[in-house]
Amino acid sequence: MQLPKFSKPILLSGFVASVFSMSVSAGDLSKYKDPEKPALPGTSVEVSLNDTALLITDPQIDFLSPKGVTWGVVGESVTEHKTVEHIGQLLDAAKSKGMEVFVSPHHYYPTDHGWQFEGPLEVLMHKIGMFDREGAYTEEHFHGSGSDFMPEYKEQILDGKTVVTSPHKIYGPETNDLALQLRKRGISKVILSGMSANLCTQAHLYELLEQGFEVAVVRDATAAAKLPEGDGYQAALTNFRYVANDLWYTKDAVKKINAAK
Repeated sequence: MQLPKFSKPILLSGFVASVFSMSVSAGDLSKYKDPEKPALPGTSVEVSLNDTALLITDPQIDFLSPKGVTWGVVGESVTEHKTVEHIGQLLDAAKSKGMEVFVSPHHYYPTDHGWQFEGPLEVLMHKIGMFDREGAYTEEHFHGSGSDFMPEYKEQILDGKTVVTSPHKIYGPETNDLALQLRKRGISKVILSGMSANLCTQAHLYELLEQGFEVAVVRDATAAAKLPEGDGYQAALTNFRYVANDLWYTKDAVKKINAAK
């Protein structure tokens, strides 16, 4: 089965034009500040090298690069939070300390286009060819495609030490081997980052909590789409405050990783 060929900028031009004009102005981060008087009690995660891992969801071109099919709606958020830079800083810190690193990628194979029912975003992702690969056992046309890892991270991700799980198919890790891989390496605490905040990142947070892991989210090492339906990052940040065991900025996460023993 041959994958459909997409001209990404042309395909999204009308869609992006209609929603990007409604986006919140880039650079105004005051709306994301924590409440001065939070109602919920604070919790914390202690980082140690023997039981803590860095997890990155979907560090792929389609989400994080201007060449990706979603850049028109996520690019503003990725840029204002410096998401690409911050994920790189987390990777550098984890690798320099010998901390375990996990990547949970999102890939679609030709057979995934045969699904008979989908949610709104699934319909859109399949329509625009997001994360498409030509098959589970071939890398033909994969390298440099939207489904590939960001060039900034590729060497570290493919260093033979990073655990790249089987792909998740919708949002959460219920359909891949992430929990198994974490447990087999004795990991009970996860530093969570990646894309996209209110979708795969948040879904991974919820499932890992249900599986009994402690999870700290790195709030500026993620980002989300801004659509007429809402600012995905703001929605995710609200939920991160409600349920995550800890919520950090990248600079704080890097300090904790560097100080870990």
